Amino acid sequence: MMIVATQSPTSTKERSTQLVRKLYPNFKIIVLNDDFNTFEHVSKCLIKYIPAMSEERAWELTNQVHFEGLAIVWVGPQEQAELYHAQLKQEQLTMAPLESA
Repeated sequence: MMIVATQSPTSTKERSTQLVRKLYPNFKIIVLNDDFNTFEHVSKCLIKYIPAMSEERAWELTNQVHFEGLAIVWVGPQEQAELYHAQLKQEQLTMAPLESA
């Protein structure tokens, strides 16, 4: 009985395993000026629905809405943006459509 050992050729192809991360786009929530919401109502809604919104920042944004016609009140992931946008709209704030940042 004869045993023959054979060696198979090994090929070592180098693969490019570079991972390219593509971040999801952020979305902007924009409140528009109108003639029927009071400063107090807009400010209270921002504090109620936008995470970590301070009273001082809410008043700054409310003034921006009034004097400049609009303010970007939050920027972040789409799912959260959709929720906050819907909540503010439900409170009768005048909202611009969501847009990617």
